[in-house]
Amino acid sequence: MAIKNGSDTTEARRSPLDHIMGLIELGELRPGSRLTEVDLAQRLGISRTPVREALHRLHAMGLAEHGPQRGLIVAHMSYDQLRQLFAVREGLEGMATRLAAEHASRAEVSLLREMVEGDREIRDPVKLFERNKSLHRLIVQASHNQFMIEALGNLRVHLSLLPGSTYANEERIIAAQQEHEEIVDAIAKGDGDRAERAARQHILSGYRVRLKMMTERDQT
Repeated sequence: MAIKNGSDTTEARRSPLDHIMGLIELGELRPGSRLTEVDLAQRLGISRTPVREALHRLHAMGLAEHGPQRGLIVAHMSYDQLRQLFAVREGLEGMATRLAAEHASRAEVSLLREMVEGDREIRDPVKLFERNKSLHRLIVQASHNQFMIEALGNLRVHLSLLPGSTYANEERIIAAQQEHEEIVDAIAKGDGDRAERAARQHILSGYRVRLKMMTERDQT
């Protein structure tokens, strides 16, 4: 559907690159999806030239790759890229969580507690996956560091290239809940050291599950 002028002026001001990255993050463009200038120009309601420029940047960022046929597709995540991605994510999210422990407002802490308490009653992997993303976004926002927020925002788009969800694993659901509670408790108590350690451990645990998922996928 084309982007039109009107009440949603904020949406209309987004660059073509931001639009396409948003479609990738939302799962509307999955790894392997073709990225054609004509289709995307029609979808965004703009000319092909800015779309072409956006696709060049997507390719440079590693979010697009050359497909088996002519043209670009949404990139697939390789084993080595997964390792690199989670190494960066561990460091950034660890620091963001430390900053959240130091700067989160009472309202942010209260909302974080509500979110982890609400998760205890949920076992639907899809709902938990979406709530997990919301929780991590709120923690990053609570860091009140714009550079950190932007860096992890870009990282989230790369994470969207990963197929499936770690919440398909029942053991991971239980472990992630415990890890989230530890993180939020540390933030609430203003303990930056503990918050960063808990966040780093949480990311490492998720990486191990992702690594197992990728290994099993490659063996099929």
